[in-house]
Parts: sequence; structure tokens; C-alpha cells
Amino acid sequence: MVHNRLTIRNSTYGSVLNFVAHTMRLNRFFRTLLPLFFLLASLGSSAQGVKGIKVKNMPNFDQRRFHFGFLLSYNTSDFYTRLKPTSAFGDSLLEMQHQKQPGFNLGIVASLNMTKNLSLRFLPTLSFQDRILQYEFRDPDLGSVYFQKQVESTYLEFPLLVKLRSDRINNFAAYLIAGGHFGIDMASQKDVNQDLDDEIVIKLKKNDYAAEVGGGFDMFLPYFKFGIELKTGIGIQNLLIDDDTRFSRPVQSLRSKVWVLTFTFEG
Repeated sequence: MVHNRLTIRNSTYGSVLNFVAHTMRLNRFFRTLLPLFFLLASLGSSAQGVKGIKVKNMPNFDQRRFHFGFLLSYNTSDFYTRLKPTSAFGDSLLEMQHQKQPGFNLGIVASLNMTKNLSLRFLPTLSFQDRILQYEFRDPDLGSVYFQKQVESTYLEFPLLVKLRSDRINNFAAYLIAGGHFGIDMASQKDVNQDLDDEIVIKLKKNDYAAEVGGGFDMFLPYFKFGIELKTGIGIQNLLIDDDTRFSRPVQSLRSKVWVLTFTFEG
């Protein structure tokens, strides 16, 4: 029955509930980071010597050929969507919207210093991403019906980035990064059977390719280097698998779009 299908146009209320649910899910993540920031602040303040004399932490760090570390990230992921011309699928679809959702990343940092200011970084990462697609279709009996489809992905990503860093100013340095990544969706549902509208999933290709660009700054602490970085990833290929359902038929392409706030710890 149509009234049993997922959907309610009161999308504002639904969106608020959805946002609250995701916020609660990430609450533990931020509660873990908060004490860490206080610890870093205390370490940073202790980096000053007696009578305010600046002490250069880890003075030989840039002379290392290789160094390693780990990263924690908060992400918001979404899609670049492109619909087919109306004539290509009829006029049953009235509207399609997409909503970005929060997620998080865990990864390893491997860095090769090519010069004092230029390095090549390989960052194998496990990325948990979530997006929502909302559809409004014309219905001859009810006028319109609404569906909300959640698209979850667990990507194993392999970013390769070039990092251009400024000279150190005491224990701080700014940098820019650019590169790309290859990702494998470990939770791909591309082989799921599609029967009922309520159960139909948006099928995505298992592999993704994206370009990345961003920047940040490094803080050299007494025992490790702490970095804060903001970057965006823009998908290159169309991820949508057109399996001729009412949800995939109107869509010409879906490309990934993600913003990532990353905290790095390197020694």
C-alpha cells in the first residue's frame, strides 16, 4: 500500500530527527577529542622556556626521510546530482533532494620528505559516510508520494597527496595539500535484489576516484607533531548503477562530495 511506503513530506521534522540521531552517534567521538585539545594546549604552553624564551620542539623533525603517525577525522558527505531531461523518464518525478550527513574517518599517516618544504603523503583510511536522497513522485490517487533513501558507505580509501609547507615559525607551520584518492566501498549493495519500493536501495559502484585539495597547519609539540587540516574531495566518476528502478531511472549521475576536518598525530 502507498501509505506504508517510507515518506512523509514533513521533511523538516524528519530532517531534524535525522540530524539529532547522527549528532548523538558522533557525540562520543567529540567527547574523546575534547580532553585531547586541553592536553595539547597545556603541552603547547609548556613549550615556552623560562622567562618566555621560545624553545624549538623537535628541531630535527624535518631532517627525517620518513615519518609515520595516525589521523582522526570528522566528515560531511553528500552527492553532486544530475537528473536526466524530463522526457527521458516521463514526468512522474516531481522533485529530488539530497542531504549531507556526518561521519568519521580513522587512518594511518606515512610521509616521505622530498625537501624541507615538500612531502609526499600516503594516508590509508577507513571512512564511514552517510547520505540521504529524498524523492517526490506524482501519484494519480494521492497527488504525490514521498520516499527517503539512506545511502551508507564504508570506504577503504588510499589517498596520495602532495604537501607544500611553509618554513617553521617557532613551533608552527602552515601548508597546502593536493592530490587524489582511490576508494573501495566495503558496504556496497550493488548486488542486492530490488523488489518493493520500500526495500529498494540506491546501488552505487564499489570503487570511487576523487580529487582532493585543502590546507592546514602543523604544531610541533615536545613529543610529536599535531596537525589540523580541512580538505574537500570531489568525485570524478559517476557512482550510480542504473538498474531501472523508479529511483535510479530519473538520475543521470551521482558523484561523491565530501568535506573532511582531520587531526593528525605524527612522530
